Amino acid sequence: MSTKGKVLLAYSGGLDTSCILAWLIEQGYEVQCYMANIGQIEDFDAAKEKALKIGATAVYIEDIRRDFVNTTILPAIQANCIYEGVYLLGTSLARPVIAAKQMEIAKREGCQFVSHGCTGKGNDQVRFELAFYALDPKIQVIAPWRIPEFYNRFQGRSDLLAYAAEKNIPVQQTAAKPWSTDENLYHISFEAGILEDPNVTPPPNMWKLTVNPEEAPNTPEHIAITFKAGIPVKVENLDDGHVETDPLDLFIYLNTLGRKHGVGRIDIVENRFIGIKSRGCYETPGGTILRACHVDLEGICMDREARRLRDSLGVRLSEILYNGYWFTAEREIIQAAVNESQKYIDGTVKCKLYKGSVTMEGRTSPNSLYDQDLSSMDIAGGFHPLDSEGFIKIQSIRLKAYTDMKNRLSN
Repeated sequence: MSTKGKVLLAYSGGLDTSCILAWLIEQGYEVQCYMANIGQIEDFDAAKEKALKIGATAVYIEDIRRDFVNTTILPAIQANCIYEGVYLLGTSLARPVIAAKQMEIAKREGCQFVSHGCTGKGNDQVRFELAFYALDPKIQVIAPWRIPEFYNRFQGRSDLLAYAAEKNIPVQQTAAKPWSTDENLYHISFEAGILEDPNVTPPPNMWKLTVNPEEAPNTPEHIAITFKAGIPVKVENLDDGHVETDPLDLFIYLNTLGRKHGVGRIDIVENRFIGIKSRGCYETPGGTILRACHVDLEGICMDREARRLRDSLGVRLSEILYNGYWFTAEREIIQAAVNESQKYIDGTVKCKLYKGSVTMEGRTSPNSLYDQDLSSMDIAGGFHPLDSEGFIKIQSIRLKAYTDMKNRLSN
């Protein structure tokens, strides 16, 4: 039987992508499915069986958690990436890794098309498709939620459920959540539904990963994180002696501690790349701890002007990540500069986890730029107080000139 071609569909096992799978087959495509294990809670075997029953000719389940940590999470920590000063980019960081594996399989299996279940209003359609085209300029993308024949036919959940019943697609009989979620190793996001009103307080039962900070343990936990070239290489629990050094295990352990102590919850209104404002709630336990400790370590072993320059690059890199431009020349250039800035970011930071907070308690570095004698209020340390008088006079020149100008204009 001839088909329109072979499609590799990014498949989740949920209602939307299950219906997309059946619809693509109905349109005459041979469809294979790809599922990425990126740290979400998922019954992959059940999802695979479901896809095969619907009509997929193959299902590929790929554990890319380690790639996720090494490829995007740790470089983002090195750059202190944060979007609009708040969001730690958990969804954005996952997309390049997911897309890269999808394109690898598509090439291997001879697929002319790739497909996804992203909506036509969100950021993810942009992130995935920019990655697809960057990795293979000749690939063809099928985005059902932007195809009139699809979105006019399926205008709501009831239409999808009716189609699922028609195609004998098993649907888990649970009430729809009043919000949508996206979970991976780095974070979980909550948006849409009742959260579309930015003044609605998230209900306590919404939060999934972290303990309510008010109900977190009354006893704080103390840890030490060691970095080499800005990359975490060791986490030690100073209370019980537990140590992790493998990048993936280290990150999973920090997630465990962050969840336990209610670390990493935020509730924001952000600017999507396509121009729409969006309200999102996020939990990023391990990432919040890592970023806070990395920022602190840089305080002791990074030159002021180098840090200022790197910070500006971090803001730009955060925008690049958020907008889906991972596979670009500008990202490669900025990341090379960030890597250069991290050559001497070695050391250990001690912190306390307590009821939603990450509090620094000390830091040390073999490359420290901190001179205790020079900084001391009690020791001269080679610094002559009279030097400050000339410094202040020079710094005041432009201030005096500005005041004189204003006084002339006001007279």
